[in-house]
Amino acid sequence: MSESNITRYKPGRDTRPDSKTDWARLHSMTDAEAEAAALDDPDNLPLTNDELATAQRLPQVKALRQRLGMTQEQFARNYRLPIGTVRDWEQGRSRPDAPAQALLMVIEREPAAVQRALGTEQT
Repeated sequence: MSESNITRYKPGRDTRPDSKTDWARLHSMTDAEAEAAALDDPDNLPLTNDELATAQRLPQVKALRQRLGMTQEQFARNYRLPIGTVRDWEQGRSRPDAPAQALLMVIEREPAAVQRALGTEQT
């Protein structure tokens, strides 16, 4: 078995892994101080309004499914997605990959057309 680079942390049982973060300092900062420190970080500048306006928005799976009036099972069946995958997306355990993001964007814009193309109908 190969060695893994995954660090497992069990709250309440393990100590935090070594980190360069000064947690005591961070927790003692006011919101204004934390914002000022973030703005001073040249490696992580906030997006400008223009950048935010042109950023591609990813559909929120749960909100999309609810707008369509479907259960998780119906959504998965109608769009030929594994039910476990839909649940993982909605619960934040995983994120849609690029092809799934494209499918979700099309479903958001033209849900009936996707169902027609897939030969499924809302049940």
